[in-house]
Amino acid sequence: MHIHGLITDSATLANLCSRLATKPFITVDTEFMRENSYWPELCLIQIADDEEAAAIDPKAAGLDMQPLLDLLVDNENVLKVFHAGGQDIEIVYNLTGKTPHPLFDTQIAAMALGQGEQIGYSNLVDSYLGITVDKGARFTDWSRRPLDARQIDYAIADVTHLSKIFPKMLDRLRKTGRGGWLDEEMERLADPEHYRNDPDKVWQRVRISSRKAEVLGRLKAIARWRELEAQGKNLPRGRIAKDETIADLAGNPPRKQSDLAKVRGLSASWAGNDIGGRLMAAIEGAVPMGADELPPRDERGPALGKEGALVADLLKLLLKIRARDINVATKLLARSDDLEALAAGQRDGLPILTGWRYEQFGNDALDLVEGRLGFTVRGGKLKMTRTEEVA
Repeated sequence: MHIHGLITDSATLANLCSRLATKPFITVDTEFMRENSYWPELCLIQIADDEEAAAIDPKAAGLDMQPLLDLLVDNENVLKVFHAGGQDIEIVYNLTGKTPHPLFDTQIAAMALGQGEQIGYSNLVDSYLGITVDKGARFTDWSRRPLDARQIDYAIADVTHLSKIFPKMLDRLRKTGRGGWLDEEMERLADPEHYRNDPDKVWQRVRISSRKAEVLGRLKAIARWRELEAQGKNLPRGRIAKDETIADLAGNPPRKQSDLAKVRGLSASWAGNDIGGRLMAAIEGAVPMGADELPPRDERGPALGKEGALVADLLKLLLKIRARDINVATKLLARSDDLEALAAGQRDGLPILTGWRYEQFGNDALDLVEGRLGFTVRGGKLKMTRTEEVA
């Protein structure tokens, strides 16, 4: 494989992208810093196919990144391969308003091949290539320049290893017939809505026990204020105010700005400064949340009852048995919410009752809750048995 090293000029990057644009797949990784900022600071992009690899310096003066961005988000003929690519994809979305497509995530694919729910990159490399990854540069400050040769080699190795792993993984998926199992997961990962930080929706990420329209309306307004402050100052939202603080403000709103000095988690100076004034304006301007936006009550817990909860536990046991038998991660087969819904009597709209999930698990799950399937122990091993066989 030809390693180009660090690309810092537009012509070299454009030529590389022109060649990669004709390939069936490329592997992609990024290095970034985000500990002290709202927006992740992109410091390096690594890219490879099965013949060549390079690192691109987005901080290089005058570098035209457009050919690379076009390759990532507009070229539908090239598959983009990541490992645990959520944050890499977020960075591309922030730069372009689009996500890489089509894409393939080797961490997700590993779930279909019985390698766990979140296999790490180092373990993946060891599993497929028998190589121990050098972790020495993992805590590098990638924003500093110049980068030395070891740092660049370390970064490029991420995509060169991945370019060797991906064809092997694809071959296993074809042999097992499980490639189609991943389509839904990959499309979900590529959904731009997943990366859009809408200030009017960020309240949904804050844990709060109240369902009162007035409280949730204030939470929405305060969370929106915090998001805009964090974006404008390019600071992590937790540096503006932590989740528990804004939840407390929503439930126990201060009557006047001077009361902010008494709020745990806020600086006493907010009692008289501009940011405190903007917070108070958000609280005072809040309106009760509309019925169409209120989170639905969790009916499944009460509806399950004690017996239903036991049935849900049996379904979870069945899930573990089935996942073990076919060597697949339980998370890919079914989620706890779906099992509880099935136990409570729901049949419509459940992923486990359609497609490959129905064939591999949902059919047995349905038989279990409807009395056609039971558990037995044979030879010290837990098995599923048809009830007519028992009879």
